Amino acid sequence: MRRVAVRSVVLAGLMAFGGVVPAGAAPGEAGPEADVAYHGRVALGHGQLRIWLVPENEGPSAVPNATLRVRLSAGLADRQQLSEGCARVGQREVVCETGPLPLHGRGRHIGLVLELGERTPEVVVRVDTWWDGGATDRNHANDEHVVLALDTGDAYAF
Repeated sequence: MRRVAVRSVVLAGLMAFGGVVPAGAAPGEAGPEADVAYHGRVALGHGQLRIWLVPENEGPSAVPNATLRVRLSAGLADRQQLSEGCARVGQREVVCETGPLPLHGRGRHIGLVLELGERTPEVVVRVDTWWDGGATDRNHANDEHVVLALDTGDAYAF
């Protein structure tokens, strides 16, 4: 199962990252409309960043799968133990598939514990959609977040 999940994340990311296919559509084709959103918490403590989030879809169409991206202002440690369906795509980036997002429903809960390369007093965490499963999402106010996490162990909600 993990191999299939990571393969779909990487394939989706290559399509979006390469710029060949705009997120949400195949060439010359507009996908169904959806409104993907992310809600969660970020906490930084002792060089370890914890992220908990839930993807949601406000509709008007269901999304079979999407990929969210987490980008950091600090570098990650070389070795990471990532959650199922997640893959590292750079020195400061991780992507995770959401699983199916039903109309007016939630996807799977995603939890990440990321080890930083060096301890830092703060990290800026950016969460956004890397690939939207073929849907068109016109409202990015609820799926693009920037959170400043201080090295206090406190959780910051988004």
